[in-house]
Amino acid sequence: MKKALISDWYYVNGGAEKVIHSINSIWNDFDHFALIDFLNDEDRKFILNGKKAKTSFIQKLPTVKKNHRKFLQLFPIAIEQFDLSDYDLIISSSSAVAKGIKVEKNQLHICYCHSPMRYAWDLREQYLKDAGLTKGLKGLYAKSVLNKIQKWDLSNSENVDYFIANSKHIAKRIKKSYKKESTVIYPPVDVDFFSLEEVKEDYYLTASRLVPYKKTQLIVEAFNELPNLKLIVAGDGPELEKLQKIAKNNIEFVGFVDNKNLRSLMQKAKAFVFAAEEDFGIIPVEAQACGTPVIALSKGGTMETVVDNETGIFFDEQSAQKIKEAVIHFGTKNFDPKIIRKHSISFSKQRFEKEMKEFVEIKYKEHQESLKAT
Repeated sequence: MKKALISDWYYVNGGAEKVIHSINSIWNDFDHFALIDFLNDEDRKFILNGKKAKTSFIQKLPTVKKNHRKFLQLFPIAIEQFDLSDYDLIISSSSAVAKGIKVEKNQLHICYCHSPMRYAWDLREQYLKDAGLTKGLKGLYAKSVLNKIQKWDLSNSENVDYFIANSKHIAKRIKKSYKKESTVIYPPVDVDFFSLEEVKEDYYLTASRLVPYKKTQLIVEAFNELPNLKLIVAGDGPELEKLQKIAKNNIEFVGFVDNKNLRSLMQKAKAFVFAAEEDFGIIPVEAQACGTPVIALSKGGTMETVVDNETGIFFDEQSAQKIKEAVIHFGTKNFDPKIIRKHSISFSKQRFEKEMKEFVEIKYKEHQESLKAT
């Protein structure tokens, strides 16, 4: 069986890349493809076993390393130019265009879908707003591009034989966007690395890339009104300077931290605060693996990973006031770190790799039998 693994892009080591790492742990003989590949040596070793992905023409465009998303209108053309006709099995890891790869009838294409393409579907208006493209000729052009991409995305969903969704939340969106069923296999979380610590210290933690949709500003605003409670903010990004300016003295910014330091912060935190609406959200599970309860928005993937009043509590609206109320309410409750840790095990790397291996091998066997029958 000759295998290809295609991802949208490689430039950071995030949640989607941890999925790629685990897939490579199951099978180590993939040929890799992506629109762009700008991984550093350390991340390349972890994600791709040191291999380089074959990239598209977008890799060579000026300023692409700084901002590849500005070439969005070229993504469909670029992904369709890959020739994967020699491969028996194609696995795509997709939140954008990777699943739009051209395939032939004798090939099996399984898509691990992190989300239907956000630009074209649920975050369309947010994307236009963040890019300043809601008005004028540029706005009209951008909307036209997104309309075309949405049609292309819907059409190319037919290239996928089987969808795997990273959560029930995403399975519903696949059904809504593409009218297709999917199987849920939760992403891998390294619960062995993020180990239990029962003794907590007197601070709250939030950690993410500091970009608008993570809603870190709301967490900062909430703790501005809770001056007797300490908040540590871990992460870097375009919002850092703005957040530092509005934060009061009870809020500490530690910038980007590596995994070991992040683990230490998580292990000792009284609670992890998470305000984003994520498709799955690996980092709240990492916190729970440390025995740390989570204060989270009651939407998206956290509804599947956090057990209310057992491994954390929820707030129902992305607002500073609701976060503040949740933090105050959290202070009246007691949580058992061992119970929280036990819950996190159900999202382990080992569980992901077992379920993924079984799914792919069963579907490949069925595919081969159907080819023989015809």
